[in-house]
Amino acid sequence: MSEVEQPSADITAREAAQDAEQRGAIAHVLDGSDLVSKRTTLDGIAAVLDFPEWAGRNLDALYDCLTDLSWLSEGEHVLIWSGFQALAKHDPKAFSRINAVLRDAEQHPMCGRAFTAVLTRS
Repeated sequence: MSEVEQPSADITAREAAQDAEQRGAIAHVLDGSDLVSKRTTLDGIAAVLDFPEWAGRNLDALYDCLTDLSWLSEGEHVLIWSGFQALAKHDPKAFSRINAVLRDAEQHPMCGRAFTAVLTRS
């Protein structure tokens, strides 16, 4: 498994969601325990963040959507990716690339909607 940026939180998805909600953010929980390919993971992220129908399913489109989020309410949106290790185990390259996009998108919010990603083991 790549050590690019391993779990950003050593907490459960439930604890991460509670933390997000306590600070007024909106939590979006992705159960990644069965997501073992780049395609299924991108589809899962798109589903939990309610990406528009027109959004592509590639890393560029993921970045574009995560830095926009204009279809969601204003404020911070937190993607909580539990069970990320399924993808990391089955396709370390895809995990590394998706994780890099998540981290990069956190640094470039637009439209008054901050984005944060939290990776949890459960």
